[in-house]
Amino acid sequence: MSFVRTYTKPRVFAAAVLGSLVVGALVGVVARQTEAGWLTDLLDQIGTIFTTLLQIAVIPLVFTAIVVGINSLRGLGGGRTAARLGGKTVLWFAITSFIASLIGIAVGRIFNPGAGGLGGVEATAKNADRAAQSVDHWGSWDAFVKGLLPENFVKAFADGETLQVLFLALVIGAAAYSLGDRAKPFVDFTTSVFEIIQRYLGWIVRLAPIGIIGLIGAAVSNYGDALFRPLFSTTLAVYVGCLLVLFVVYPILLRFVGKVSPLKFFAKAGTAIQFAFASQSSAATLPLTRQSAVNLGVQPAYAAFATPLGSATKMDGCAAVFPAIAAIFVANLAGVSLNFWQYAGIVVVAVVGALATAGTTGWLTAFTLTTSFIGLDAKQVALGLALIYSVNPIMDMMRTATNVAGQITVPVIVARSEGLLDDDVLNAPTDTPQTTDDGSAARHTEPAPA
Repeated sequence: MSFVRTYTKPRVFAAAVLGSLVVGALVGVVARQTEAGWLTDLLDQIGTIFTTLLQIAVIPLVFTAIVVGINSLRGLGGGRTAARLGGKTVLWFAITSFIASLIGIAVGRIFNPGAGGLGGVEATAKNADRAAQSVDHWGSWDAFVKGLLPENFVKAFADGETLQVLFLALVIGAAAYSLGDRAKPFVDFTTSVFEIIQRYLGWIVRLAPIGIIGLIGAAVSNYGDALFRPLFSTTLAVYVGCLLVLFVVYPILLRFVGKVSPLKFFAKAGTAIQFAFASQSSAATLPLTRQSAVNLGVQPAYAAFATPLGSATKMDGCAAVFPAIAAIFVANLAGVSLNFWQYAGIVVVAVVGALATAGTTGWLTAFTLTTSFIGLDAKQVALGLALIYSVNPIMDMMRTATNVAGQITVPVIVARSEGLLDDDVLNAPTDTPQTTDDGSAARHTEPAPA
């Protein structure tokens, strides 16, 4: 047990995650240089198993976390307090998305990805087919609105429709909140299910270093530089845009609005950000995201509400920076010069369409909605998407890390403005394991004693 306790401490676990990133990259290089197909297949299988184990929990996690989170607000005051907290949280989601989209546009204009063509590089037939199907399925606001409302409760879960499950969770959570004690048995049951999922994810997260070696190794081995070099400017633009949001925008907001040291923030949120980078899943990172917010002094009751909501709808990397750069990339491929109103449309989609990013295909939905909203040709969108698919795993690492950092930043800012940030907890050393064995992190839904 002493090894487990030591391993799950933030600094030790963070070192293990960081080390696995390096090992995975090195093993991937070896597999590619030696053309060892068996090693590439092994890495891919390890990564796929790890990702599948994480994704199993996404749908039930989204539903239970949001229902429990909404009802945890009861401990912070009445309905007006809950509404104010919810409103401020969504407002800051929109503000940071607005800033991130502007940065995406600026970086896209500077790097100008896709200008001058790609030297005859073509997408694979498999990616071209995937892209065509994706544009047909997600490429319109009409499809998005229709996809928001489930045909029935069970089908939404069975089909893995994250957006529909999110909608159901918000409605059912609000209804349970309004019923008060009459809904207590349901809320208690949902809380128990949530804690079970937390325990399951805690076990899987401990396997992260092994899974990360597989994910990173497979990405390096499979993609190499055949398609990466022609798409280098696009990939680099996404990384630069996300890094500006991650290490410039968030620190400024934390320092001057949240009154929190950026160094302290990254020290306590670093493990969650690193795990998000490797796993490429905001939802799977939720237990770490929530614990990081609590370790930064956010009242557990509010963190239980804000972080699940953020994991589904707050994605500055996927829904703001990336769509802006990708839209410029597609426009350049088509030889089209975007005008002021089209750039404005990119910003509007980033702010208003954040809900569309719920789920594991959030980047794809944001991309297709953005390009269709500003009027780019569907065939050119499909071509650009087919090319992006080739390097998407590499892009998605940085996008997801940015998403998760924002999902922790906003609760800290709102908590400070509402007097819900405990400076004693914020300034205390963080020795709490990122994944607990007793489920204590999941049960902290009442405000701490004054």
